Amino acid sequence: MADNKSLGEKPTAIVIGAGIGGVSTAARLAKAGFAVTVFEKNEFTGGRCSLLHHDGYRFDQGPSLLLLPRLFIEAFRDLDTSLEAEDVHLFKCEPNYTVHFHDGSNFELSTDLARMKGQVEKYEGADGFERYFAFLAESHRHYELSVRHVLHRNFTSLLSMLRPSFLRHVLTLHPFESMYARAARYFRTERLRRVFTFASMYMGMSPFEAPGTYSLLQYTELAEGVWYPKGGFHKVIEALVNVGVRLGVTYRMNTPVAQVMLDEDLKRARGVVLESGERVAADVVIVNADLVYATKNLFPPSRRAERLNERKVSCSSISFYWALDRQVPELHAHNIFLADEYRESFDAIFARQDMPDEPSFYLNVPSRVDPTAAPAGTDALVVLVPVGHLQHQSNDAMTSQDQDWTGMVSRAREHVLATVEARTGTSLRKCIRHEMVNTPATWRDRFNLDKGAILGLSHSFFNVLSFRPRTKHADYEGCYFVGSSTHPGAGGTWDAQAVGEAAKGE
Repeated sequence: MADNKSLGEKPTAIVIGAGIGGVSTAARLAKAGFAVTVFEKNEFTGGRCSLLHHDGYRFDQGPSLLLLPRLFIEAFRDLDTSLEAEDVHLFKCEPNYTVHFHDGSNFELSTDLARMKGQVEKYEGADGFERYFAFLAESHRHYELSVRHVLHRNFTSLLSMLRPSFLRHVLTLHPFESMYARAARYFRTERLRRVFTFASMYMGMSPFEAPGTYSLLQYTELAEGVWYPKGGFHKVIEALVNVGVRLGVTYRMNTPVAQVMLDEDLKRARGVVLESGERVAADVVIVNADLVYATKNLFPPSRRAERLNERKVSCSSISFYWALDRQVPELHAHNIFLADEYRESFDAIFARQDMPDEPSFYLNVPSRVDPTAAPAGTDALVVLVPVGHLQHQSNDAMTSQDQDWTGMVSRAREHVLATVEARTGTSLRKCIRHEMVNTPATWRDRFNLDKGAILGLSHSFFNVLSFRPRTKHADYEGCYFVGSSTHPGAGGTWDAQAVGEAAKGE
């Protein structure tokens, strides 16, 4: 530690932000013997992984499915507990998704091989299933190598990429080819190339730009399944918070942080200054706030912060939360409605920071897998329409000349309603009892997400591995980052492990 502690006195740590990375890190540090305090600007934990409620309806505000379950199992095991012991029960979604095409046909993604055989051969012919297995084999390699050599490793400098154990697998991970290009090697039809690449949106990227490595996302869904925690995704957050509290973590909600407090030499973090003016000292500071926002607002101005602000960021979203007065059995738990102009839809988002004329979108019905999400006989619906991020950071961005978000919300709503009716035969127009909406501006204002980018910095090749901001602050000792914009990227539980281990070394 930076200071010598008297015998029996615990080292102290402050965590800024109670997102999944923050609450997981807080629990790990408490288990390691730290006295931990978490400061959260909102009245709820979880950040984007939080819930919205209305009159008996429950909506996942952000993530609505759980992938890579073994990483969550590991996180709880490291805390000497388990998901089940913390009352987190996972439902397996079957099918994983229903993908709806413009002509009313669909494709059901599943872990059931017999089901997938029929689905693949319907579009790809008799030999299509063999090519599907070849695609799975490659995606499996991407998955296993990424977990072993990327997710469980820290990349503290460019030299980290020269580790022999990593270097010999680089080309196997296909980082210099796009997800779409790799899928095109295995699937002859345009439809299945789309089916096996839309998951790039999990990284906030276009499949025509996302490194081929990320086919690992489709692999984990197809091999391990898509899961949903009973009670909503926030049940995982709640469990981590409860574990932390048992270990002594203190949570201070509705308490925004104004800046990270530095020592006189401006070389080490010494705590935080709250917006109220209160100063709270600590030996270690972990920042779970959006990294770009934090670098610009919580630390002294620097050229490093300016360069970070110039990096590519992920997309944003217009998200609708609809309470219906009836059930819509035509929709499964997870539904993807793909634009007919697939590439153009991504170009509009990532090249022009706009909403496509015909956007693809994701529609989640949590009550289909977990009836507690809505009153009996009704459904809760969450619709995520990917759009470009904010180009202006002023408070009037919603009405800026370049990005008319009010108009885009209306267009997005109409497109979703018309598309669902055309492709499934069910009309949602008259059965929406209540609506809530998140836009790029609300993502920015409620969660301090720079430019409203819902997944932080882009995950392009020069924004990952050693090129991604390190978990340890480059300028200040005793300061660490955890969250989607730092290494390894969008996630929470595995980057918390790296930060927890590093902070213990202080």
